[in-house]
Amino acid sequence: MFAYILKRLLLMIPTLFGVLLITFAVIQFVPGGPVEQLIHQLKGQGPGGEASSGATQIYRGDRGMDKERIEKLKALYGFDKPAPVRFWEMMKNFAVFDLGESYFHHKSVTQLVISKLPVSISLGVWTFFIVYLTCIPLGIAKAMRDGSAFDVVSSTVILVGYAIPGFVLGVLLLVLFGGGSFWDVFPLRGLVSDNWAALPWHAKITDYLWHMVLPVSASVVGSFAVMTMLTKNSFIEEIRKQYVLTARAKGLSENTVLYKHVFRNAMIPLVTGFPAAFIGAFFTGSLLIETIFSLDGLGLLSYESVLKRDYPVVLGTLYLYTLLGLFAKLLSDLSYVLVDPRIQFESVSR
Repeated sequence: MFAYILKRLLLMIPTLFGVLLITFAVIQFVPGGPVEQLIHQLKGQGPGGEASSGATQIYRGDRGMDKERIEKLKALYGFDKPAPVRFWEMMKNFAVFDLGESYFHHKSVTQLVISKLPVSISLGVWTFFIVYLTCIPLGIAKAMRDGSAFDVVSSTVILVGYAIPGFVLGVLLLVLFGGGSFWDVFPLRGLVSDNWAALPWHAKITDYLWHMVLPVSASVVGSFAVMTMLTKNSFIEEIRKQYVLTARAKGLSENTVLYKHVFRNAMIPLVTGFPAAFIGAFFTGSLLIETIFSLDGLGLLSYESVLKRDYPVVLGTLYLYTLLGLFAKLLSDLSYVLVDPRIQFESVSR
């Protein structure tokens, strides 16, 4: 297993390099870079980098600015160096986890990500635990009652929830329970109240949970269908196998057959996806959910960094997310061994 882990770790290097190289190359051809963005802000034309009039939306770039000032702006952002040099310097910084500094926020990318994490963790982790703790028991119950009225009704409900986009449900929840046309039950915006720091510790917890009800509800409803149906189908597949019939023929109780024999095998596809889902929960960012509920998280940061051509944020977060995704995938593969000892990675690594 050590050889397999070492091989996977070494393969992460060219994977990261390839992802960053392709993204960096694409960025070189994207119009309206940070220099042009700053020029238009200085000229009072807004951050869009494009003319606001005319059917063709002609890009005006650096028109009306002297070349010496433009060169100073390029040097400020490091664009006075050739692209290969900039890419090499970026990779050297990434190797020591220096993700650079944002062009527009004037903070390091690491500080920006950390400052946005409370929102993303709140949405992601709560959604993760609610989905797993609800869908697995529900999927088992549906598998044991396959074809019954309970199975049909529950499938209909979760599929309807799956069909409703999260942002549409979020707007509906705000209208119904956020003080719109109906009931004023939950807060409209933010992660906590403005006076949160002055509240006692128990009131802080209550206030935080009260603010999380609507955004988590909007995020979680669409996730029920996939996990529930995956659990149900996995258990049905195992229940129909020969060893289950043999166990029942020996006179074992239904609970013993289910939880001692079926449960471990049926949980393999669910448990192996657990590490990736758990790590991803800490960095979940939903732009629309965050915008609707006025939550300043990673989703909004990613969107604004692309819109403003904030390349250090774009590339720094891409590097971080790709690295975490590769480690999560490795943990998912290793979890196969813990769940099913029959799998041996030594033979795979040869």
